[in-house]
Amino acid sequence: MNQQSRGFLSIVVPAYNEAPNLRNAVETLVNEAMPLCDDLEIIIVNDGSKDATAETLLKLEAQFPQLRPINFSRNFGKEAALEAGLEHASGDAVLFIDADLQHPPSLMSSMVQAWREGADVVNAKKRDRGEESAVYRLASKLFYRLFSQATGVDFKGASDYKLIDRQVADAIKQCPERARFFRGLVAWVGFRQANILFDVQPRAAGESTWSTIGLIRYSISNLLSFSSLPLTFIAVVGLIMSAVSLLLCVETLVRYVMGRSLSGFTTVIISQAAFSGAILLAVGVLAIYVGRIYEEQKGRPLYIVRQKSVRDDKSISTVNS
Repeated sequence: MNQQSRGFLSIVVPAYNEAPNLRNAVETLVNEAMPLCDDLEIIIVNDGSKDATAETLLKLEAQFPQLRPINFSRNFGKEAALEAGLEHASGDAVLFIDADLQHPPSLMSSMVQAWREGADVVNAKKRDRGEESAVYRLASKLFYRLFSQATGVDFKGASDYKLIDRQVADAIKQCPERARFFRGLVAWVGFRQANILFDVQPRAAGESTWSTIGLIRYSISNLLSFSSLPLTFIAVVGLIMSAVSLLLCVETLVRYVMGRSLSGFTTVIISQAAFSGAILLAVGVLAIYVGRIYEEQKGRPLYIVRQKSVRDDKSISTVNS
């Protein structure tokens, strides 16, 4: 890129029931990003919102030429929204940020500067996680610890607030899996990465649509889709249970030889319960992975776009990822 050129920046914003935030978010992003680039597009992906998000985007699109709304036919999830934004982004660099502005837009200038200095990926990492429930905070720590062990990458403080170079965006789009985990894919493709710390801000408006149970389910799904750690875990459990059974056999034999055999079936019952639990655990984990293989082989699109933009000639399109 010519040093005098400031390039083309794409900003991807997943949104679900974020109507109260959208005007402030678009105005803030335009004001923060316009001085940083020559060309700007803001792709807001409406993930099947049930509020007035679609109507609000339609009004904002008429006021802001940089805005490119994408409306899903239903709620496909944040990962699908991030993928849709990535697929439609045309910039030299693509920046991902949440619509609630808990990711501070003021950090964008530092992220763009780090990119211009040679970083292919600029990760904004959480220094202060803001207001979170104790259960969610504990679940996050456990998830990131497990994911770090599974991938060998430090995910402490990780977020979806990132800026990636065009070559990184193209590399991620080559990954064919449907069960996607954006943060994991960015780490997996490698390239030169830089980290910038930030403090999570209060929501600009509205309430979070994430429940604690939903976040835990999302974390487990991402771990299963990006790692074989659970399969390794059940193999270790099986090895431990085999060792325990061998010790029980030795103990029983020694007691029999010494004439001190245990009366009753207590040992047998405990052993049966333990081994049955281990077998059911193994079958359950295997069933989850088989289910994911089944979902992958069907080859359905990751998302369906109901309406991309009033500027688009096509009112309905389907995108396969």
